[in-house]
Amino acid sequence: MDEARAREILAEAGLRAADAALLALGENAVFALGDLVVKVGRDAELLPRAEREIALAGWLEKAGIPAVRAAEPVPRTAGGHPVTLWHRLPEAVRPAEPRDLAPLLRAVHALPEPAGLALPRRELLGGVERWLRLAGDAIDPADAAFLRERRDSFAPAAARLVPHLPPGPIHGDALPRNVHVGPDGPVLVDLETFSCDLREHDLVVLALSRDRYGLDPAAYDAFTAAYGWDVREWEGCAVLRGARETASCAWVAQHAPTNPKALAEFERRVASLRDGDPEVRWYPF
Repeated sequence: MDEARAREILAEAGLRAADAALLALGENAVFALGDLVVKVGRDAELLPRAEREIALAGWLEKAGIPAVRAAEPVPRTAGGHPVTLWHRLPEAVRPAEPRDLAPLLRAVHALPEPAGLALPRRELLGGVERWLRLAGDAIDPADAAFLRERRDSFAPAAARLVPHLPPGPIHGDALPRNVHVGPDGPVLVDLETFSCDLREHDLVVLALSRDRYGLDPAAYDAFTAAYGWDVREWEGCAVLRGARETASCAWVAQHAPTNPKALAEFERRVASLRDGDPEVRWYPF
């Protein structure tokens, strides 16, 4: 689905495609349209997720969690694609920081599993095979085999983890980019990866950002101080981190056939994992 097709779907859904401004084009095409944000799913398989995301927004609203709110109670469908409408947030007053994320996670992590709404497990490693398959001959077969072996070793280890925190609802992609700081304070956005699993999943994300992606250690310390605990103190942290690193590496591989920078980054990441070096910097591409 490219932008032109996404605009056709908007029109088929009864929306003013000509007035829509494209905000992002990934698994969803995201448009601003007046006081709304409209998300067009890439294919029909995303309909159940779109339905769950709307239901989650309603649940979070009832729980008093600052989060995006759906403008319609069910997705529209057009050309087999789910189309969801959301209330547009006010302009951000500043970029979100890790310390803005912490109180939102604390609030989510205090919630019980929603009644009548089944949340999936957070399957970090579920996409590894598909991403490696999409990479094809662009990557060294030995690297693909290495990642499959890592996946197969981390999956049972993750299943045996004893959590420090009570399991339950998690955001699933807990990064500052999924927080919007408006005039009334931080708001949680992007509910697509909400799951029911170890709460530590949400905390390992920023620990890995500190060690691999250049997050300022002081910003990480502000996050842990605001949350009230540092996941690196937990003996299971290395297992969740290893699983996430494996998935992140395989995710880059799918872009290697068409993007030389992605191939170079994939090779950097695999080499750091082979060398057992936890501090080699990883980069976007």
